[in-house]
Amino acid sequence: MPQIDHQVHVALGERAYDILVGPRLIDAAGTILAEKFPGRRFGIVTDAMVADRQLPRLTSSLDAAGLDYAVITVPAGESTKSHAMLEKVVEGLLAARLERGDLVIALGGGVIGDLAGFAAAITRRGMDFVQMPTSLLAQVDSSVGGKTGINSPHGKNLVGAFHQPRLVLADLSALDTLDRRQFAAGYAEVVKYGLIDDADFFEWLEANLDDIFAGGPARGEAVARCCAHKARVVIEDEKETGVRALLNLGHTFGHALEKDTGYSGRLLHGEGVSIGMVLAHRLSTELGLAPGQDAGRVAAHLKRAGLPTRLSDIPGTLGSTATLMAAMAQDKKVQRGALTFILTRGIGQAFIENRVDEAQIARFMDGMRNA
Repeated sequence: MPQIDHQVHVALGERAYDILVGPRLIDAAGTILAEKFPGRRFGIVTDAMVADRQLPRLTSSLDAAGLDYAVITVPAGESTKSHAMLEKVVEGLLAARLERGDLVIALGGGVIGDLAGFAAAITRRGMDFVQMPTSLLAQVDSSVGGKTGINSPHGKNLVGAFHQPRLVLADLSALDTLDRRQFAAGYAEVVKYGLIDDADFFEWLEANLDDIFAGGPARGEAVARCCAHKARVVIEDEKETGVRALLNLGHTFGHALEKDTGYSGRLLHGEGVSIGMVLAHRLSTELGLAPGQDAGRVAAHLKRAGLPTRLSDIPGTLGSTATLMAAMAQDKKVQRGALTFILTRGIGQAFIENRVDEAQIARFMDGMRNA
């Protein structure tokens, strides 16, 4: 039997599902899937890098369980979240003669989860899918909650659908293959949960950062606590009409920076979120909403994790403030043309503010370039 260290239930009525957290769950996937989805065929969507590291574990497990599957491999990287790669995945699922009652498996990080989930949502007007996140970022954030989609030249995640998975298998062993930069990028999303509304969790992270990075017991606990936090928010606000927007702390800034750097290796998603969260805290301080020492504490912790915290930490030359502001104006949270930011009154006290003055943000960004 597979070892399951933590189990989180996402109670969404007919769309409810479980998140299983533990070691070597990819190796046990055949047993788990055969029991939960008898008689189904599977379409595995993965990227070239994950295929090299993790795909043999999954296919061996499915073979041992006597399950039939097809594999669709796409390039690694944020640029894969594109119309062209979406077409490749959809056509691959159709070419494999997978039916509406079969399942798509998203084996990879957040890019693959978003891409494969969106393909599942639209192929044959909706197929079920299973998330098998192999990055820390995907395990604690993007694999949970049903947000799927691709990027547009106009901005990040602007084309997509809400489509909940049927199961999430968070294999802690997969995290051992990540380099420190990739792991740290995912850790930014872990920190986010503490900064939103759980100051005790942030303090726990300050005390347990080394154990989390070393792969100790705190790693599995951190993943499970983040999943439980996100599950609570998704249950309350599945379609992001209210409180779920808090999960975008740091993302308005971060997405603009990702777009400006061309969704390239210059800036990973979690690195953009890290800088964005620091900017959100510093903007809140400038607006007289939060104590300055909290912004410093957040920056210090993220820096200790090896994450960038300033605009000047991004390699190369950034576009103009006007360019960054234009990218923010395409953010999904914009309402009737008004920018919406997640601001804070201190660590663990984030809130939604949709009355932010664009000129003030532009002046703030100008100041942050030399900070």
